[in-house]
Amino acid sequence: MSADRLSFDAGAGAYDRCMGRWSRLDIPALLAAAQVAAGKKVLDVATGTGEAAVLAASLVGPSGRVLGVDISLPMLRVAKPKGAASRITFAAMDGQALAYRDHTFDAVVCRLGLMFFPDVARGLEEFRRVLRPHGRLAVSVLSTPERSPLLGIVFEALARQLPTEREALGVGFSLADAPMLEQVLAKAGFQRLRVTRDVREIVFESFDDYWSPFEAGGGRFGQIYQGLPEDGRRAVTQEVRQRMSQFESNGRFVLEVETLFGLASV
Repeated sequence: MSADRLSFDAGAGAYDRCMGRWSRLDIPALLAAAQVAAGKKVLDVATGTGEAAVLAASLVGPSGRVLGVDISLPMLRVAKPKGAASRITFAAMDGQALAYRDHTFDAVVCRLGLMFFPDVARGLEEFRRVLRPHGRLAVSVLSTPERSPLLGIVFEALARQLPTEREALGVGFSLADAPMLEQVLAKAGFQRLRVTRDVREIVFESFDDYWSPFEAGGGRFGQIYQGLPEDGRRAVTQEVRQRMSQFESNGRFVLEVETLFGLASV
């Protein structure tokens, strides 16, 4: 399958072991930036497997409300059991066409989803539309492959096997430029803009601890890896193993992952 046609559907079952293992690390900071607190009404767009929605629910308490939306039904099936005790409402919805009235939410968060929108500007316009006056927006996007080697190494190895698919493979890094992110937020009409960098460290106990979720088809890169012929998969694994050696210390692998936070208000 062409990389530009991939969704997160097929990799939903392995997502938490793959992307979710590190992507959840910045959730507390993202929600704090969105000023998620008791009594607030919060929309989590591209909620995925629901990690941000679950933490948001614990912050807003019984007087608040959290809604998590995603275009992927398989991802929502993973998310829904997590929110059962927190009264989170999960719904299948396109982030570019939100089925909510104007000025409904105190905060909108979108964690590692905006860069996958076919029309980023339209998505941001929708975020702004559903926010109340003075409502807060907090989005996170991947930094460059060099600053996020956990994924950057896999991206480069896959792109070597699929050179004509390089642009589609790299869409996850398409908002990695801080001035660009600030510009698209400004064009959507947001105010009090700020783009910050968030760096997290993650430790893997072995190469297999790092690589097995990709082999299981986790995330978009895992799906693409599984679609390669056997010799292609072998070449990707060998390249990733070799490049991961620079991060090895006493048999463990220590990597940093950088994301950009786009913060704004209405």
